[in-house]
This record gives sequence, C-alpha cells and structure tokens, in this order.
Amino acid sequence: MSRRSGILEFAVLGLLREAPMHGYELRKRLNTSLGIFRAFSYGTLYPCLKTLVANGWLIEEPGSAPEDALAASLAGRRAKIVYRLTAEGKEHFEELLSHTGPDSWEDEHFAARFAFFGQTEREVRMRVLEGRRSRLEERLEKMRASLARTRERLDDYTLELQRHGMESVEREVRWLNELIESERAGRDQRRSASETPEAGQAPEGSADAQQDNTSGETGGLPRHGGSTRPDPSDDTAK
Repeated sequence: MSRRSGILEFAVLGLLREAPMHGYELRKRLNTSLGIFRAFSYGTLYPCLKTLVANGWLIEEPGSAPEDALAASLAGRRAKIVYRLTAEGKEHFEELLSHTGPDSWEDEHFAARFAFFGQTEREVRMRVLEGRRSRLEERLEKMRASLARTRERLDDYTLELQRHGMESVEREVRWLNELIESERAGRDQRRSASETPEAGQAPEGSADAQQDNTSGETGGLPRHGGSTRPDPSDDTAK
C-alpha cells in the first residue's frame, strides 16, 4: 500500500465513523474538510472503498429512500450505495488513531491526523504534535544551512523564494508550539482539578465536572482572535 492510499483509507474510515455516506458525499467531504485531497478523483476513491469493504471494515447498503431507488431503476441508473463502518472498521480506525510513528509527522499524513484530533486521545495528540515539531525543526535547520552556503550564488528572486519557504516552516513551528502549550495547560488543569478541587468547583462526578473533563480531553486549541493557522499541507512548507 502506498503512503497516499494509506492516508486516504484513514480519512475515509474517520469520516464514516461520523455517519454513513455514499461515494459522492465522501468525495465532497474529503475535498472540503481535508484539503490534501483536493485533486483526487472517483477513480481513486472507489478502489479504496472496495478494498475497505473486502477487508471487512465497511459494508455496502442500498440508499435509504425507496423512491430514490425506484426512480434510479426506471431511469436506468444504479441506486446510490451507502457505505457504513463496521465494528471491525471502527476498531481498526481507533488502532490507526493511536499510531504516533514518523509517518504521522509527514506533511499529508499529519494534515489528515490533525483533522481527526477531536477523536484522538490527548497523549497521542501530544506525541504527534511534538514529533511534527521536531521534524519541522530539522527541516528548518537544513534550510538555513543550505541558504547560508548558497545565498551568494542566488539571484534576488530565488533568494526571496528560499526565505518564503523558511518563513512558512517557522510559522508552522510557532503554531505547533501554541498547540502543544495548550494541550499541556489543559492536561495540567485537569490533573490539578482532580487532585485539589478549588472552592466553588463542581464536585467530582457531577454533571458540570463531567462536562469539564470531556472538553479538556477533546479540546486544547488555542484562541487566536481571528488569526488563521497554517495549512500543514502547504507546499511552501515542504
């Protein structure tokens, strides 16, 4: 399996964990929610779906509206097939979510992983974010060393392009630093609250306390007051 097909399978399983969809809906969500799949086609998606069905991670079901199926039959078209995640598929996706190896730090794979951070455990999120930051810091060091060696031989436009690439990587490193600090702050806050409840804090086990714990586990994003985060799949950051 190629790296890109593995990323696509991961993203499809993640989207279908939210709700069953047919192929057109999946393609639309992949295009709009996950920008790394802007250029892929049905010719890429459907073989992926067939593979996931063959592995037992998805099942195919007819469309839920009988009149739609009848209309499609009368018009000589096939009724839309809805893809649903199986219990084995959910278990497989959760296993993929727990992976924190070097592949999860690469540009496209990291973008897909980040899109499903809301379904990922905090400690796993931290390892992925720290690994991504380490990878970019290595890339930035190489870019700086290369620029120092060659800047005298570069014309103004090539030099400006090199600087633009470095600024893109530096911007993403700063963004990752903010995310990591937010994750740490949320973890420390939960730990402190569980060990030494403050006056006026909801007692452990109450509805308010449970709500706080849930938001702390799936939250962690810093608030920027209107600023935008860098796109991890931005080609200029490669």
